[in-house]
Amino acid sequence: QVQLVESGGGLVQAGGSLRLSCAASGSISSINFMGWYRQAPGKQREWVAGITSGGSTNYADSVKGRFTISRDNAKNTVYLQMNSLKPEDTGVYYCNARIIVRGLLYDDNYWGQGTQVTVSS
Repeated sequence: QVQLVESGGGLVQAGGSLRLSCAASGSISSINFMGWYRQAPGKQREWVAGITSGGSTNYADSVKGRFTISRDNAKNTVYLQMNSLKPEDTGVYYCNARIIVRGLLYDDNYWGQGTQVTVSS
């Protein structure tokens, strides 16, 4: 079985920074795409940033220039460095990954449990 475990959320003032981490563990053969999503109260979950196994990155327009996604393939871990945080960045942040389990030939979609980020004004 595969698990994604996030950490690093918390409460921060506007303009501050936080760094989220998400570690994948279990019977993993390889990890393709990894990304972060967030869900604000009363809103749908939205995509924030993504990174391929080769290191190519993409960002939602709302976070470009403020957030940086990176990954450590040796540790099966993806990070989200969040700078210049705004109150509208508040929400539960979820890690997502396309993972190939050992013994299988296709990848499947996995989610972490989420970590709360609250930005006060």
